[in-house]
Amino acid sequence: MITIYKTVAGKLAEQKRVTKGCWINASAPDEQEIEQLIKWGVPREAITSATDIDELARVEKEDGIVFIILRVPFFHGDQVDIPYTTIPMGVVLSPKWIVTICTQRTELLRESRKSKEHPLHTRQHNVFILHMLYNTAKLYLAHLTAINRIVDNLEDRLQLAIRNKELMLLLKYQKSLVYFSTALKTNELMIERLQRMQLFKKYPEDQDLLDDVLTENTQAMEMTNISGNILSQMMDAFASMISNNQNNVIKLLTSVTIVLSIPVVVASFFGMNLDLPFQNHPVAFEITLAISVLLSVLAIWVFRKKDWF
Repeated sequence: MITIYKTVAGKLAEQKRVTKGCWINASAPDEQEIEQLIKWGVPREAITSATDIDELARVEKEDGIVFIILRVPFFHGDQVDIPYTTIPMGVVLSPKWIVTICTQRTELLRESRKSKEHPLHTRQHNVFILHMLYNTAKLYLAHLTAINRIVDNLEDRLQLAIRNKELMLLLKYQKSLVYFSTALKTNELMIERLQRMQLFKKYPEDQDLLDDVLTENTQAMEMTNISGNILSQMMDAFASMISNNQNNVIKLLTSVTIVLSIPVVVASFFGMNLDLPFQNHPVAFEITLAISVLLSVLAIWVFRKKDWF
């Protein structure tokens, strides 16, 4: 789907045709829309890279056109194997227009269009890309906050009963954090490349905004690393708890088996067809029973001392 916007009176307004200073947003474009983008002057290589799900963040400049690939967060839903992943989004800047290309309708573009703190300006390319980078870092932080809230809830449930369902959910979000960490690192390298290209040296406010972008991106990276480390340690702790609980169950079952086998051993001993003590005693059965009970109680006492019961 292709949508055209343009900043009019300080606000984004949807347009019907491409004009100078507009923003062309292509979300999940089909073959016909891709051919239309090429007719408007978008390099085919840029479209191919932007639609490659494994493309890393990078920036290129050729023939007056700047091409940027961002890794942006994307929420697939709670029912999939990995709820949060990252996808590439291409941003093509030329003197005539701005083009964004993505294989999905991302939350980033939707929230960026509504943002009042860092709105998108289609006529100011530097401001547009800086605000896009800033909103990307903010979206990472928002998703990380959501992941941490879900993980905290799962931790509370696991403290009551360790079940495979909750452990598998933790593993899903651990994978999401790995995707976030990798994407944020490549985004940081791309932003550093933008700095070296000196695209934002013309206006001091651009440099200030770039510093804010770097700060937010660094904060998102640190938060991802911290959340990943906590989740990894939590998984290790629950794995140890599962192993410990299994050992406790085995010890309990072993102790019960030993205690229950004592009367069987005593009864088998006195049931042999041989001359045995107390065999002619009038209370031989009671004596045998008492021996079984005493030995069983002794075994229980020993196991209690060893904390097996």
